Amino acid sequence: MNTKIMTVVQCWDDGVTTDIRLTEVLRRYGAKASFNLCFGLHEKHRSFRWRHRDSDVFRLGRDELRGVYDGFTVANHSMTHPRLDLLPEDEARREIVEGREALQQHFGQRVAGFAYPFGAHSDTLMRLVREAGHTYARTIESDDYRFPPDDAMLFHPCCHFLAPDLLQRYESAREWGVFYFWGHSYEMVADSMWDEFERVIETISADQGSRWGDLEALFDDSA
Repeated sequence: MNTKIMTVVQCWDDGVTTDIRLTEVLRRYGAKASFNLCFGLHEKHRSFRWRHRDSDVFRLGRDELRGVYDGFTVANHSMTHPRLDLLPEDEARREIVEGREALQQHFGQRVAGFAYPFGAHSDTLMRLVREAGHTYARTIESDDYRFPPDDAMLFHPCCHFLAPDLLQRYESAREWGVFYFWGHSYEMVADSMWDEFERVIETISADQGSRWGDLEALFDDSA
């Protein structure tokens, strides 16, 4: 019988105002998480950005970032969220490097993780992300999950948080010892979706065979 404790990690993209409700849920159950931010897109105060399924999506203001994400990990999602694979190498490098530096300066903490905007990646981008000082980089592909990944700059998640078979994938991930899911909090557009998500977090938190972990610690030799 396998008695190894599985580590559960999660990350959320884009720094939107619904992250406030999300962090409240996560804190309620002691769940750790990483938030991937594009610092260059955050204005001083919160701002309207787009609509998702008839709901307005607002990005958090720089004046509230520290409070919302206090106690959580912050990771780099580039400076302004372009398709990095379509940019000249120097521009892509600047997006990656300046995005990380801005977050480290604002939050006063090491930024080890990176999430590829739109999930777009390439050998060149993997090299640039590594050279910028990141420990791992996340894609949005879930068909080839394994841990540890063949390359930490190509870390595929187990699934999106809205995957209908999330809990099945959670059980299957015990083979690898790590379960990793991701998403955007603005995708929860109804209270019923928030209730279902909270039940998932509660289920994982109550599982004696798993524990919440930090993404960067998975790749940190000193952890």
